[in-house]
Amino acid sequence: MRFRWCLLGGALIAGGGCGGGDDASAPATTAAGVGATIAASVADGVLPTGFETVSVTVVGPDGTERGLCLYLADQPELRARGLMGVTDLGGRDGMLFRYDAPHDGRFWMKDTVLPLSIAFYVEDGGFVSATDMDPCPSGTECPRYAAAGPFTAAVEVPQGDLPDLGLVEGSTLAIGAAPCG
Repeated sequence: MRFRWCLLGGALIAGGGCGGGDDASAPATTAAGVGATIAASVADGVLPTGFETVSVTVVGPDGTERGLCLYLADQPELRARGLMGVTDLGGRDGMLFRYDAPHDGRFWMKDTVLPLSIAFYVEDGGFVSATDMDPCPSGTECPRYAAAGPFTAAVEVPQGDLPDLGLVEGSTLAIGAAPCG
């Protein structure tokens, strides 16, 4: 998830030069480059727009299954935007960044509002690694967060939620075909 505040002409938008799983050295993505998607404002915060959702099953190391509902970022422009400007997940558990082939890109938290945790998984659903990621204040050098090896899926959630969601070492991830509510 990328929780980012981006202002353009006084409107809060999902845009800017922040990366969602693609190497941070890539050119900045502008609001126009992602269709100038405007985030939906609600009383409790800003919800993500323009993303589908997907059902995911996490099987813990002890065999316990847990169903999650995640926003899906499976195209380059969606992965680049992540959850920029978002402050409320609207009842979803987080965001799934999905790649068609093993990927070794790094994530960063440029202009992120909330701290996040991220778990990385390989194609067969096996756990690779996880880490916490802190917001990167504007005007500072942002650290890049890498997985311990190539991955095909990364799940971002509010920092500290990985254990509660079962996204821990020894877990497996199965991505469903159906959207969730």
